[in-house]
Amino acid sequence: MKRIFSLLAGVLLVLPLGAAAQQGQYNEIRPPVPVEGTDKIEVIEFFWYGCIHCYNLEPALESWIKTLPKDVEFRRVPAVFNERWGLDASIYYAMEALGLVDKLHRPLFDAIHKNRLRTDNQQEFTEWLTRQGVDAKKFVETVKSFGVRSKTRRAVQLTVQYKIDGTPAMAVHGRYTIPAQPGVFKVVDDLVDRVRKEK
Repeated sequence: MKRIFSLLAGVLLVLPLGAAAQQGQYNEIRPPVPVEGTDKIEVIEFFWYGCIHCYNLEPALESWIKTLPKDVEFRRVPAVFNERWGLDASIYYAMEALGLVDKLHRPLFDAIHKNRLRTDNQQEFTEWLTRQGVDAKKFVETVKSFGVRSKTRRAVQLTVQYKIDGTPAMAVHGRYTIPAQPGVFKVVDDLVDRVRKEK
């Protein structure tokens, strides 16, 4: 991947919203980003495996996901700012393609932040995959596949469209982004409720 990230010009508006304003800030996206073919309210987490703040948020995020109403659909999108982040995005989408997200997502975070695993060191990373019981050769082939490359390019587009400038960040239904802050999930919940009332 070449240098692919160039932020769109524009001012992000910080607006009050009842309890959300009391809890923290959010940014309204104008024009909104089209959501991807769902009748549910879409919530996205933008993350990077190398981000210590994403790693520290993960336990609370996992607990919060379990509380989501049935009309809310959550998904992770790896933010991509450069080639290094693009590699980790490809790793995430390869895990997704092979049905390994539940098995490997948290352990990969642990390996990076506790054991200093470098995903850009191919030997280290393939050895780690093997220890997890994963066919490393098949995994690497999947990373290079057309489907994973397409999803990684889409992650680049979403990072730009949502005007993401750091991780972790949350997004609600193409309309709002919420930077990491105390009470972030309360802000997300309030914005989900606002979208629900407007639908």
